[in-house]
Amino acid sequence: MKTIRRLIYVEVVKAVAFVALGFLSLFFFFDFVDELQSIGRPESLGYGAVQALIYVTLLIPSHLYELLPIAVLIGTIFVMARLAQSSEYTILRTSGLGPWRALRTLLLLGLGFVVLTFAVGDYIAPASDRTAQLLKARFQNVYSFVGNTGAWLKERQGENSYAVNVATMSRNGLLKDPRILEFGPNGFILSQVSAASAQTDGGHWTLVDVERQEYDTRGPGEPRIVTTKIPMLEWPTSLTTEMVSVALLRPDRMRTLDLFDYIRHLEANGQTAQRYEIEFWRKVFYPLSCLVMVVLALPFAYLHFRQAGITTYVFGGVMIGISFFLLNNVFGYLGNLGNWWPWMTAAAPGLIYSVMSLAAFSWLVLRR
Repeated sequence: MKTIRRLIYVEVVKAVAFVALGFLSLFFFFDFVDELQSIGRPESLGYGAVQALIYVTLLIPSHLYELLPIAVLIGTIFVMARLAQSSEYTILRTSGLGPWRALRTLLLLGLGFVVLTFAVGDYIAPASDRTAQLLKARFQNVYSFVGNTGAWLKERQGENSYAVNVATMSRNGLLKDPRILEFGPNGFILSQVSAASAQTDGGHWTLVDVERQEYDTRGPGEPRIVTTKIPMLEWPTSLTTEMVSVALLRPDRMRTLDLFDYIRHLEANGQTAQRYEIEFWRKVFYPLSCLVMVVLALPFAYLHFRQAGITTYVFGGVMIGISFFLLNNVFGYLGNLGNWWPWMTAAAPGLIYSVMSLAAFSWLVLRR
């Protein structure tokens, strides 16, 4: 059985690597074409073709994380169908490779792909994506931004609450043009702090070139605004650089632990975390879809092929992979709009395809 496992594992790994390389080459080309419009712009002085090539190369791990389950499905289908077409799988069956043993063999291989997908998505891709953004920031002097108003965060300290706005973040973690609005327990605004920049450092922000406006509207006299100029101000807060990064960057590019910490922060401050909870559970369940893909591919080893029939089944595998990718994204949007349970929203595509794979396995492998 060791020889059989080695044969299947080597063939599947080579096929998956070939498929992944093909997809990554395609995405690399599209990303580079998209970056051509940024080359030579006045605000991107010094950003040339070499820098664009490095930038799109650093985006490869993120694409690899998204494409690995599809590559596993297509590669495994190709190997199983080719073994069936050449009658090699029939020889393996007569050598003792029964359906359940074959399923167990592919599941062990799928676990390896699960670990690889998790490692790429949680460690390599976030670091690579952050490096890519820092590279672009060297030439555009902007790390990230959200729309025209930046990112908004909320902080609660005692009875008062704070609404924090950050426009952009520079390459060294410096926050540009932060604004801090303070509200009392009754919801009335008490003060506004504007600064040219801020640096996060272990439980507090260091604000530079500060203008503080205090609103006195509840006293017996006339309402008035007291404006104070302060060169530097220390503001105690639990908002960290990672939390600001989550608010500024796409949540699917963040580490699972960073998303979890940010969700806890949102819940502690009474903010909705539906979008981030869905993304958190997607990052938990997405690597497990590799197991579903190898189970979906196993029935192809028990089909009878004509001379040119293998291409049709491989094309079918491509369509199944694309449909899984689309369904995964659609359920994310529907769950966010319909306020569905986050874990169910993230797990639904995998559960649907698990039922499909088990039904195909039962019908084609066990009953025929």
